[in-house]
Amino acid sequence: MTSTNRILLLGHRGARRYAPENTLTAFDLALEHGVDGFEFDVRCTRNLQAVICHDARLNRLSVRRHTFKQLQASFGGADDSLPCLDDVLERFARTAFLNIEVKVRGMEKAIVRAVKRMAPQQGYFISSFLPGVVRELHALDDSLVLGTLAQTRWQLRRWNRMPGKYVVPHYHLLSRRLIEEIHDAGKLAVTWTVNEPKRMLRVADMGVDGIISDDTRLLVKTFYRAGVNG
Repeated sequence: MTSTNRILLLGHRGARRYAPENTLTAFDLALEHGVDGFEFDVRCTRNLQAVICHDARLNRLSVRRHTFKQLQASFGGADDSLPCLDDVLERFARTAFLNIEVKVRGMEKAIVRAVKRMAPQQGYFISSFLPGVVRELHALDDSLVLGTLAQTRWQLRRWNRMPGKYVVPHYHLLSRRLIEEIHDAGKLAVTWTVNEPKRMLRVADMGVDGIISDDTRLLVKTFYRAGVNG
């Protein structure tokens, strides 16, 4: 994908406006709505299992202090409650663009093993707010497709010193000049979390390469109606 291609449309934690976030159901639904793929969060359990969840605590349990089975049991046996990274890769590696966000340090080797074992075939990048995680992933395997996340201007300042192909700023940090600088550096710009049609079209007009949204149905409808992605 280059800056002249169609805009990549991704669900934020799946189709979280319509289903529980970071679940297989939310991921399935996002693809049904017509997006190219989705972003999801990965944390590490006590037994070093890569699980899909955003918060450090799940059902009042600390993710890093409990095993995968203990965390699963806290859902009372409900299906689709807590997928692991292998589950997501097995199910979607052939059909979806995957944005894997690493939330914590110390699980870089597990991420590399999983991605190498089941390589996403429709494109992917691994992102983090933690510079050390991105650098460690690059050191472990410099062929990995990586991205740097930024929610503040202070975080954004380091984008051109980080390894990786993607720069992922929050939409309020965007400007045409920034996107031009990202493209001039040979990188791609993906922004989040864009949930209003006018803003979706505005950031597209700025030249972003991808948009992450909570509302996958609205995202696809907006671009279909505008004829932006053909």
